[in-house]
Amino acid sequence: MSKWEKKFGKYAIPNLTYILIGCYVAGYLFTWIAPSIMNYLTLNPYAILHGQVWRLLTWVISPPSSFNIFTIIMLTFYLSLGTTLEKVWGTWQYNVYIFTGILLTVLASFVCMGVLYLVYGEAASLAMEGLCINGAQLFSTYFINMSIFLAYAATFPNAEVLLMFVVPVKVKVLGFIYGAVLVLQMVEYFRIGRSTYAVYWFGVAAIAASLLNILIFWLRSRNHMHLSPKQVRRKMEFKQDIRRNPNPRITKHKCAVCGRSEEDDPTLEFRFCSKCNGNYEYCQNHLFTHQHKV
Repeated sequence: MSKWEKKFGKYAIPNLTYILIGCYVAGYLFTWIAPSIMNYLTLNPYAILHGQVWRLLTWVISPPSSFNIFTIIMLTFYLSLGTTLEKVWGTWQYNVYIFTGILLTVLASFVCMGVLYLVYGEAASLAMEGLCINGAQLFSTYFINMSIFLAYAATFPNAEVLLMFVVPVKVKVLGFIYGAVLVLQMVEYFRIGRSTYAVYWFGVAAIAASLLNILIFWLRSRNHMHLSPKQVRRKMEFKQDIRRNPNPRITKHKCAVCGRSEEDDPTLEFRFCSKCNGNYEYCQNHLFTHQHKV
């Protein structure tokens, strides 16, 4: 992944969360002004194969629910989570995570369509027609937002949020609840799809793609778990410095108080201070005696 970042990192889109929120806003505007247009913007693999290729991108503007005060709170919340992850991971890594989720969702829709035609034959065309109407519900930015929250919960499990603006709850607890909700919702779509409406198989595919994106992220980033946001960011910056300066003879550590480095005394140990505002490193003699920089 680091090799890809060196080649394509300059093309990463900054402030991607703001763009996702903008897609939400556009979806709500289309829903209010011209709701029939949304039927031509949702993710429908059958329509894409018949020339409507714009659906590969336009489906991300599909709003998952009605617009109300809770929607505004939700958007504000996810905006905060997304911008935090982008700052900590870096723009490239955050872009990879979001676009991987989008790509997996698109691929899942085509796989699901193929399975439906194998199981239902020509009757699967009814599911394709139903997907034009229900596509905004089954393929929307809702699952992208859920994946952002679950990634945040996996990265900073001990961070706290105020539930109902009053009760402090650790993010990992909400992450388990959100994950359980996704699984139950997938089971419900599976039940409905088997009994009545084959179109709801696409709901199963959308949730499975979101969970797969989380799994891929966890396998790639499990070494970052249980670290604070500052620690994760410092660790990533340190690795980038190592890649830029692979020569081990170059000084990597320097005390912010006495200025000594490992070249002055190879026995010195250096640590970052989590209470200082910035990447300040101290030797063992000044780690607990220095004045914190705020």
